[in-house]
Amino acid sequence: MSAWNDFNDAEQQQSFNLIPKGTVAPVRMTIKPGGHDDAAQGWTGGYATQSFETGSIFLAWEFVILDSEYARRKMWSNVGLQSNKGPAWGNMGRSFIRAVLNSSRNISPQDNSAQAAAARRIQGFHELDGIEFMARIDVEKDGRGELRNVVKIAVEPGEPGNPSSGVPAVQRPAATYQAPPASSAPANSRLLRLNAHLSRASRWL
Repeated sequence: MSAWNDFNDAEQQQSFNLIPKGTVAPVRMTIKPGGHDDAAQGWTGGYATQSFETGSIFLAWEFVILDSEYARRKMWSNVGLQSNKGPAWGNMGRSFIRAVLNSSRNISPQDNSAQAAAARRIQGFHELDGIEFMARIDVEKDGRGELRNVVKIAVEPGEPGNPSSGVPAVQRPAATYQAPPASSAPANSRLLRLNAHLSRASRWL
């Protein structure tokens, strides 16, 4: 291995073309913890982030594409929880998380049964950290005016691109949701996600 100050044998920097707007692919969504808690709101575990500039509260997400020609590509988006300007941003965030839960847990957005209602409830943000679902990829300008890929839409069951609709974008069936026990806590969320992943993986092989 070369000396630390010799970069001649380092791999060349890679550049990527934008993923076409509207592409549907399975993603894994993880939270970049911001350390903001508000027990009154149920925001614990340090998952939320507060903006120093505006005071708004959001979840900072990282998305990794799991399959397709764009596998392992990463994207980043913020999902609103609260804004001093009003409820609109927080409501948009709630709508997105609802769709993520529907997509990941194979719940039709029109399903209002008791089981579907339970699937749309979480005990904490730890249940969203590492969740997998079908996403529709978008393109937007960042703060510098440069185009970048983002995820703003989860593809729910019954929509084109979701495996349950009969026209999947990739061969990856959605998982059927099973509610966690009432005693679940952030401390054992990693084990819960691992078990769920192994369960799904056994059906893909």
